[in-house]
Amino acid sequence: MSLIARLDAESPDFDDALTRLLAWDDARAEDVAEVVRDIVRQVRTRGDAALLEFTNRFDRRAVSDPAALEVHGFAAALEQVPSEVRAALTAAAGRITDYHSRQKLESWRYEDADGTVLGQQISPLDRVGVYVPGGKAAYPSSVLMNVIPAKVAGVGEVIMVVPAPDGEISPIVLAAAAVAGVNRVFSIGGAQAVAALAYGTATVPAVDKITGPGNSYVAAAKALVFGKVGIDMIAGPSEILVICDGATDPDWLAMDLFSQAEHDEEAQSILLCPDAAQLERVEASIARLLPGMERADIIGKALAGRGALIKVRDLAHAAAIANRIAPEHLELSVERPETLAAAIRHAGAIFMGRYTPEALGDYCAGPNHVLPTAGTARFSSPLGVYDFQKRSSLIGCSPRGASRLASVASTLARGEGLTAHARSAEFRLGGD
Repeated sequence: MSLIARLDAESPDFDDALTRLLAWDDARAEDVAEVVRDIVRQVRTRGDAALLEFTNRFDRRAVSDPAALEVHGFAAALEQVPSEVRAALTAAAGRITDYHSRQKLESWRYEDADGTVLGQQISPLDRVGVYVPGGKAAYPSSVLMNVIPAKVAGVGEVIMVVPAPDGEISPIVLAAAAVAGVNRVFSIGGAQAVAALAYGTATVPAVDKITGPGNSYVAAAKALVFGKVGIDMIAGPSEILVICDGATDPDWLAMDLFSQAEHDEEAQSILLCPDAAQLERVEASIARLLPGMERADIIGKALAGRGALIKVRDLAHAAAIANRIAPEHLELSVERPETLAAAIRHAGAIFMGRYTPEALGDYCAGPNHVLPTAGTARFSSPLGVYDFQKRSSLIGCSPRGASRLASVASTLARGEGLTAHARSAEFRLGGD
């Protein structure tokens, strides 16, 4: 049995095969949504009582006082982690801050010929909630990637929630919270944490926006509370698409494919290459390296279920397929990556050159690792400072400007049958 599918992009049935490969449907979605609706409703109506009930049930805890859900003194975790971990967190945070500081939007205005002032005022959100997974693994990188852009944007307060199974939270996650500048931390997770952030309880303050990854229950809860609060996105399984010209070490390519496949069994890893011999070499590397991986079972299932090695006509053909897929992560493992990147219209992040594995972007390159998945890179973008800022239009009319605009507005308003609009504008006619 093959460890990964082999496809030929020039075969007559390729379009159908690619469509089937890209298809992803959470079979549990309806059942999950029903459970989540009940959890959110109970937290919304019963507040802390429901929050305690679900936290104790799902995280195997015995908390009786909701105040105990808040984690105090989390900055002390910086001293509990090894010095090399502390240094790595600080270095990554510095690079992420430097990159995101260049995204910050600034207010602007101008004055037209009639003296009317027009512009845009940029303001940060007041309070943001960041969800950090804490069940199967610790994700300090998620803390940095979600919190730092909010802080750069000027968000006044960042609330972090992280589940604590059996009452335990990874010290490295708390250390990352301290480095990133989190204001408050609560040891809660799941749909109940999302509901608490959206609606607020006596203990957990309501926020304006919720960001951060989570399991299917967290994703469903974010979708349900959207509208009451903002959210970053509804993320699907992790994805990587690699385009190679045939000259990259096949072991490197195999490991790059593994890097996303090890997330979970639904992750997707695809390689496009015009060199059939290179695809053979990569498949051999996969077979040789997979048994030695700590998460070999997960990687193997992901590659067998949703992975593929695809033979393409040339690199231009590969770019066209990449644009159709619109991957979360796109590696251009080619001699001239900048040239190929110019042909890419849809990708969450583009990693240029053989020495730029996706893993560097996950942790410390600087750009955000919260990226659109499942083809949504066609219309959405990575998480950034702009997600924590909002824009207000500025309009300030001079008497002369008001008179000129009132004539236009009055005509259009009466055409729509909105007389009060028209008369409100007409009162300003005749200004100097």
